[in-house]
Amino acid sequence: MSISKDRVMQGMQRFGGAMYTPVILFAFFGIMVAISIVCKNEGLLGSLAAKGTLWYDFWFVVEQGAWTVFSQMPILFAIAVPIGFAKKEPARCAMESFVIYMVFNYFISGILTLNGAFFGVDYSQSAGAGTGLAMIANIKTLDMGMLGAIFIACVTAWLHNRFYDTDVPDWLGIFKGPAFVVAVGFLVMLPMALIFCFVWPAIQHAIMQFQGFLKTSGIVGVWCYTFSERILLPAGLHHFIYLPFIFGPAVCDGGIQQYWLQHLNDFATSAHSLKEMFPEGGFALHGSAKVFGLPGAALAMYMCAKPEKKKKTAALLIPATITAMLCGITEPLEFTFLFVAPLLYLVHAVLAATLSSTLYLFGLSGNFGGGLIDCFVQNWIPLFKFHAGTYITQIIIGLCFFVIYFLVFRFMIQKFDYKTPGRTDDDVEDKLFSKAEYQAKKEMEEMGMADNPQAIKAKVFLDNLGGPSNIKEVTNCATRLRVTVNDPDKVKPASKFTKAGAFGLVKNGHAIQVIVGLSVPQVRGYFDALLKGEVIKPAATEQETAPHHAPAAPDLAMKLNAYISGHLIDMSEVKDEMFSQKMMGDGVAIDPSGDTVVAPADAEVTMVMEESLHAVGLRLDNGAELLIHVGIDTVKLEGKGFELLTKQGARVKAGDPLVRFNRQVIKDAGYQDTVIMAVTNYTDYPQMKKAADQDVTANETPILTF
Repeated sequence: MSISKDRVMQGMQRFGGAMYTPVILFAFFGIMVAISIVCKNEGLLGSLAAKGTLWYDFWFVVEQGAWTVFSQMPILFAIAVPIGFAKKEPARCAMESFVIYMVFNYFISGILTLNGAFFGVDYSQSAGAGTGLAMIANIKTLDMGMLGAIFIACVTAWLHNRFYDTDVPDWLGIFKGPAFVVAVGFLVMLPMALIFCFVWPAIQHAIMQFQGFLKTSGIVGVWCYTFSERILLPAGLHHFIYLPFIFGPAVCDGGIQQYWLQHLNDFATSAHSLKEMFPEGGFALHGSAKVFGLPGAALAMYMCAKPEKKKKTAALLIPATITAMLCGITEPLEFTFLFVAPLLYLVHAVLAATLSSTLYLFGLSGNFGGGLIDCFVQNWIPLFKFHAGTYITQIIIGLCFFVIYFLVFRFMIQKFDYKTPGRTDDDVEDKLFSKAEYQAKKEMEEMGMADNPQAIKAKVFLDNLGGPSNIKEVTNCATRLRVTVNDPDKVKPASKFTKAGAFGLVKNGHAIQVIVGLSVPQVRGYFDALLKGEVIKPAATEQETAPHHAPAAPDLAMKLNAYISGHLIDMSEVKDEMFSQKMMGDGVAIDPSGDTVVAPADAEVTMVMEESLHAVGLRLDNGAELLIHVGIDTVKLEGKGFELLTKQGARVKAGDPLVRFNRQVIKDAGYQDTVIMAVTNYTDYPQMKKAADQDVTANETPILTF
């Protein structure tokens, strides 16, 4: 049987994602432990933090709670990892995993109680660091840490997916589902426990040898670790690098974070070199590039932006940079490098590794895997008294690398003309990119569509909707991809869609609406091709027939008159979530008394719904993009009661007829006939003003000005 490279990669990515499920809790609990320790430090707070005071007692209790995830890390991984692997009923799978993991440890405890010496284990000693034994839920068992828990969790997830739906006779109905999975797991764990009693002591010895090697590898080891952690991030495989170091036994028992926090008071009251006291901490300096390096790269992108785009570029980069610096969440910046210029990401990985190894060379050690919050709470504040020189040196070196990042990125962006935010063509939207978009682009490269934004959107939307197997039916209207899904629980949150370029997401049970905008016909075409598994070919006519717009003049003053007679209302009053929440832009609507939509100003017709005839797109001389949409859900009429009076690409004058419709047909079908006009790129026109609610006459009453 041949094994697909893509399937192996997808499996590894899924495994990495599953492991990350419990890791998201560690940041909060790590900060709370550090804050508790700082608040009990008499050197910082004086007699207020003395033992026996109410202040000390309060923070002592808080600290005990904050140690929860670190003290029970194996159980946490045993419960959380299967959530990412279960194909159905993940909560039940988590319960099954907990029970099976406990059974596994009880079996080991029983075997070692009777024959510990046979397996080379001194089971009579108390469990603790260096003994090879640990207490898991009050069970003395082999110290396998999170590695053993992850292994049993994966076995449980496989058993769950394989046996959960197994049919049993009615008289054994009580053993269906989770009970059957646990019963199978019980039988599997007995030989599994025996095997681990034979092999794990040897694995523990190998881990100890590996720890010794890494501790003596110096700056070379730190450089290789940091480079590997960064360079594997695009593939989602970086979890395999940092998890064994930060939370596992790669360099110290319990992982770097737990060890660092447990000994924080010792480090805080000693003037010895941090590197000498805790050489393992060199493998937790990878967050330094997030604090010092990426801001330099972001500044380079801003400085390289076109003058007219710098304001918008700053609005994109500043929040992403602050997030990276404070929290260590770097996805928007790093995946933007990957999307527009993979070579920039390679340079970033090299510089990040060089920064970490340089800091280690100058004596820095600690827990600097996150952002500034981690720096302050877990390092600088509690240890500054005795290690001020080391931290000042760290900041100086970090600022030097800020400059290096800036100079290198600016040179490369300008030298190779990379289309980073602010350097794109005038008709291309500037944005930061997500991991999902990067992965979609990689897949599109195989089809020759890596530079087609609509194809990439279609791929991301399809993945976020649960993949082809979850799609039951697809249609579209003027702005929305309307999808019926088999399982709405597989649809990802709205934020995943908006990051990929959607304006919003509307969920109503199995009916999903992805607010795409006026490009929805192109996105729908690629979406359909992906559903059918067809090879997507670039549509030559898409570029050849694209209208060549004159340069936009956003400062051009313009007045728009009513596009139909009736009563003017604000966009927020429209009885449709997409429009009222301004997902498609801001604007106005008219409850019509007439039956003919006319152009509100001189414009070019950029889009018509040729099948349903219920919507028209216009581009004004100042670059404003308008969507005029007749009725709510009228796409379902499939053109009945509508007459198109213009065509795509036509130039129209103010008052020229665009669409005629039969109001009675719309009302008889149970739909509202409100006619909406949305300015889809309204954020480019802060000077836009709307008229108040009033009765209006087509082509006479002003309703909106720029």
